[in-house]
Amino acid sequence: MSETPPAAHQPVLLVEAIAALAVKPDGLYVDATFGRGGHSRAILAQLGPQGRLIALDRDPTAIAAGAEIRNPRFTLAHAAFSRLAEVLDAQGVGLVDGILLDIGVSSPQLDDPARGMSFRFDAPLDMRMDTTQGETAADFLARADQSEIEEVIREYGEERFAHALAKALVAARREQRISSTGQLAALVASVVRTREPGQHPATRTFQALRIHVNRELEELSLTLPQALGRLRPGGRLAVISFHSLEDRIVKRFLRDAATPPQPPKGVPVRAADLPAPRARLIGKALRAGAEEVAANPRARSAVLRVAEKL
Repeated sequence: MSETPPAAHQPVLLVEAIAALAVKPDGLYVDATFGRGGHSRAILAQLGPQGRLIALDRDPTAIAAGAEIRNPRFTLAHAAFSRLAEVLDAQGVGLVDGILLDIGVSSPQLDDPARGMSFRFDAPLDMRMDTTQGETAADFLARADQSEIEEVIREYGEERFAHALAKALVAARREQRISSTGQLAALVASVVRTREPGQHPATRTFQALRIHVNRELEELSLTLPQALGRLRPGGRLAVISFHSLEDRIVKRFLRDAATPPQPPKGVPVRAADLPAPRARLIGKALRAGAEEVAANPRARSAVLRVAEKL
């Protein structure tokens, strides 16, 4: 499997995300999506001798890349971020000063043909972020019924041709297993006749299958409450998302955390007696500037949201 050097991966919203964490030199921080370590290296650069950083990633190639960071203040665990609390418990860590989540697929995963996440290459249709476990996209397409395939493509790809695609995929697999990205991309292109200018017909279907195979939205929904729960008062949670489905989950979670619990309707309660919210929002959602987008087009869709534990 090819390995993309750490320098080839540009962490998105790097300056903004590190500033949002308000790193204290002696603090304890978590980079729950290590990737190729861009954010982790920036956090370590701001930590003093007593500071500590714990990082997680579900991708074995990211874990291998992390072996290059030989620093006694740094610990890297092979785990999905939904196991955040479990990883912290194993490290004997209770509460932390800040947690960063950079959600979604990374550039090295997209650029490695062997991962099967991109229609730019003809490769095995894998799509797993953790290649040591779980069902591949090819396995899913081989065993799922038409209605399940349609639901995945519609819900996670927001694809209006989901019904026609699911029908075509089920018909095609009767003749031959759909086992490569090239097969899938060609089949989708034969069904999806119209698409936004500049967008490949298979873009939404590939996104949908990748999200499903990796349980990306479920993982995020499981992680956010853990992250807020493991922050010290004054600790920061910074989340970078890349598409509307992710950002919607993050936005709603942080909004609800920053809203005081409401009493039942008709029950008289003074405002001063209402329970305090769990967090406060820090600033507005941030997007990459024109200069960063020009240097790294992937940054175009990135959104950073930040909250502070109360």
